[in-house]
Amino acid sequence: MSEEQNRSERQPAATARRSAARQMACNAAGAMRHTVAGAFAVPAAALAAPRRGRARIAFARQVAMYLAHVGWGLSLTEVGRLFSRDRTTVAHACRTIEDRRDDALLDRVLTLLEAVVRMHARTVENVEETR
Repeated sequence: MSEEQNRSERQPAATARRSAARQMACNAAGAMRHTVAGAFAVPAAALAAPRRGRARIAFARQVAMYLAHVGWGLSLTEVGRLFSRDRTTVAHACRTIEDRRDDALLDRVLTLLEAVVRMHARTVENVEETR
C-alpha cells in the first residue's frame, strides 16, 4: 500500500476523532462554566455573555478559557468558539492566568479546577465510548 493511500485512510478517522473531541467539549462547556462560576461566585450565564462585564466576571471567564485550553487540550481557536471570543483573546486569557499562578491560593484553586475539568472530560469520553 502506498504512503498516500495509507494517509488518506487515516484522515477520516483523525477527522472523526477531532469532531468527537469538539462535540465533547461543546457538551461539557456548560458544566465547566457552572463549575468555574461556582468557584468564583459569578453567574454561569455571565461567562458566556458577549460583553466583558465586571472584572471578576471577566477573570472567571479567563479561568474557564484557560481550563478549556489546558484541561481539555483544545486549540485556542476551538476555545474561542466555545466562548464566542477570538483566539487572541483566549491567548491573552491563558497568559494572564499563567502569570497570576504565582499567587499560592489562586494556584491551588486552579489545580483543583484542572483536576475537576480533566475528570469530567474523562467521564464524558467514557460515556461517548460506550455509545
